[in-house]
Amino acid sequence: MSQLPRLLSILTMLRSKRLVTGVTIAEKFGVSLRTVYRDIRKLEEAGVPVVTIEGKGYSIMDGYSLPPVHFDQAEVNALITAEKLIAKTKNQSLISDFNTAITKIKSTFQSQMQNKTELLDERMYVFASSSTQIDSQSLSALQLAMTNQQVVHISYKKLHTDEVSERDIEPTAMYSYDNKWIVIAWCHLRDEYRTFRLDCIVKYRVLSQTFADRQFEFGKYFTPQEKHKHP
Repeated sequence: MSQLPRLLSILTMLRSKRLVTGVTIAEKFGVSLRTVYRDIRKLEEAGVPVVTIEGKGYSIMDGYSLPPVHFDQAEVNALITAEKLIAKTKNQSLISDFNTAITKIKSTFQSQMQNKTELLDERMYVFASSSTQIDSQSLSALQLAMTNQQVVHISYKKLHTDEVSERDIEPTAMYSYDNKWIVIAWCHLRDEYRTFRLDCIVKYRVLSQTFADRQFEFGKYFTPQEKHKHP
């Protein structure tokens, strides 16, 4: 789990119990106590009134509550548009995760906003691309691996052939091109950056092995000399 979701989860834990120990938080999220201390400092810097009780744990100051999140109509329309576009991506993991997220967001809308949302949903349509697309399932897993800097083992089918190679990759960046998702990754097999189409990944497995940040930059990668690497 990356830092932001973990911070929100820690905040939920602190709000749901009178006292939470650092060890409990560390075990819950599989991190070190040092990471827990850093996370608590981040919450304090964000204005969360965390009370530290020496030798016992952490709690939230009585009376603290998160302010409600409000969306204006243009923001809601953007979310509905994104929902329509994502539904056509052919990546089932992204569709599933986004549908769960948008359902949670919609549950906060008042009835007037819900009526407008349903109207837009009924009267807007995104036509699928005429080009052939193959379903893929790995986008969410590769996004998590990229943000957590975890190595991924993939079985990759070369385009227009039956050749499948096994390799470990370090997911570094992603982009969408012609309705297809592509990951740029450091390939352990080739010892250089390579691009991989997600719909050509036959199997994948996120490993416990982590990798160091290689300071990748999009601008430097997509130079004229590198265009031959585009899948």
